[in-house]
Amino acid sequence: MAGARPAPVSGLVAGPIHLFPVRVFFEDTDLSGIVYHANYLRYMERARSDLLRMLGIDQRAAFEAGDGVYAVADLSLRYAAPARLDDELVVETRCLAIGGATVDMGQRILRGDTLLTDAHVRAAFLTTSGRPRRQPAGWVARFRTLLEG
Repeated sequence: MAGARPAPVSGLVAGPIHLFPVRVFFEDTDLSGIVYHANYLRYMERARSDLLRMLGIDQRAAFEAGDGVYAVADLSLRYAAPARLDDELVVETRCLAIGGATVDMGQRILRGDTLLTDAHVRAAFLTTSGRPRRQPAGWVARFRTLLEG
């Protein structure tokens, strides 16, 4: 097996939903043994970044070309149940609405059928100086493929 290397974790798109697997490691937990609250945001960020990559949206290239970047403009989050060491979680991401410069997404973190956390996230496309700008038309078209109904 010389030279064999595992691939980084990646999610999958199932219809209008992006599914991203996460395992809880010791470093994710606090003194009480449950996942530290900020780590749920990290899991959701990884899932959104993976979704963009799967849609063919190259955030790094857009930033390096000076075209713009996505940033979280609004976030609401509700914790329903805790995750614990070694839990296998799935982050579900849905595209809820697309504006000229924004994308609204619903995200849920589940352990099996148990809802742990749900969130509404609005990401804004910004110039490198931080001002809103229209998203590239091709990116909007890719997000539209995920809209339900």
